[in-house]
Amino acid sequence: MAADTPEMEQGAREAIEVLARADTGRLLGTLLRDTRDFQLAEDCLQEAMESALVHWTRNGLPASPAGWVLQTARRKAIDRFRRARNFDRKREEYGLLIELDQQAMDSHEAPAIPDERLRLIFTCCHPALDAKTRIALTLRTLCGLTTREIARAFLDTPETMAQRLVRARHKITKAGIPFEIPEPEQWAERLNSVLSVIYLTFNEGYSATAGTSSLRHDLCLEAIRMGRLMLELVPGDAECEGLLALMLLNHSREQARFGLQGEMIALDQQDRSRWHQGDIEQGCRLLDHALGRGQPGLFQLQAAISALHAQAPSHDATDWRQIVLLYDAMHAIAQNPVYLLNRAVALSYMTGAEAALAALDTVETALADYQPFHAARADFLRRLGQIDAARVSYRRAIELSGNESERHFLQARMEIMGDDTQGRRLASSAPQSCDR
Repeated sequence: MAADTPEMEQGAREAIEVLARADTGRLLGTLLRDTRDFQLAEDCLQEAMESALVHWTRNGLPASPAGWVLQTARRKAIDRFRRARNFDRKREEYGLLIELDQQAMDSHEAPAIPDERLRLIFTCCHPALDAKTRIALTLRTLCGLTTREIARAFLDTPETMAQRLVRARHKITKAGIPFEIPEPEQWAERLNSVLSVIYLTFNEGYSATAGTSSLRHDLCLEAIRMGRLMLELVPGDAECEGLLALMLLNHSREQARFGLQGEMIALDQQDRSRWHQGDIEQGCRLLDHALGRGQPGLFQLQAAISALHAQAPSHDATDWRQIVLLYDAMHAIAQNPVYLLNRAVALSYMTGAEAALAALDTVETALADYQPFHAARADFLRRLGQIDAARVSYRRAIELSGNESERHFLQARMEIMGDDTQGRRLASSAPQSCDR
């Protein structure tokens, strides 16, 4: 037996963190299919992760970490079924778990992990849950986003979001919400939530809430994959087309958004020759199809904004007036203060920082703890020559940021203020920002 060492413990922790980020959705979806109990599946997966830390620190990493965790979680579920008072009602699930565990023991290969993520999305987006809870729960379970990351997306406190998630899990189990992809006639009532979940997944990958990097490539690709799958399930749906177009257009800039040392590069400083033309062409084609259906929606409007950026020959040549109008249209559909913040960013390039700064007054209360608000405000103040006030806003933006790369970006902007040869426009890192 291998001896515990600090290096082995660190290696185990890093492996579990990678596993939690990359495979939470697949593992939880498989366990939920097997146990038909949301809370039980999540509890057993968490216990298996905790066991992994002990065993992998002592014995090293297994050949298939995900397979090890799945088999351990199934065994923990078996133990719980044996001790449960309602065992008779759980005999079918218990029998399935015993059979799966025996198959794994008889095989020399790691247990298979079927991809049940789409079923998991539809389960979490059941109409018995309110729209906000559907999206939050799916982000937590499918993608392994932390409660803090999800709270940031909804402008909530982590404590409030944690309570919401606990209530949702209990409701799914108590109400017996089925783990299934519904029949096509039932899609309409869940479709918008499912699309929102996919986009917020992409968004967290595109602009990560926490960590050393602002980009999580795995989440971006997973969201795009889900977007394509949804378009196969609902062919010809304008908002499905708009969502996939939006993600492809934004993803096209991936290679130009960061420097060799991982530093963020503002949109106006990016090398547009590094933007992926294949993604841009496909995104614009999807957007044209969507808009041609005459059923405008929020994803199509956001994709139209991204298309204007993608097709502009330069930052200064961007059609900022059209972008302002598109944000007006979005806000008319859904009164979201983030849309108004992004409108102000576009307005700053259309008419100047003074008008943009005044526009922020309407959202200051709603976005008081929202990092991109203070980052945008700092940039407007800098451009107006109000350096002391700009520093205050930069410091607040840095304080609110949980991402190391983003903090370095904002710190560098604050440090070069007043140097006209280096001063550059701030690219807001808002999740739906028009300038990133």
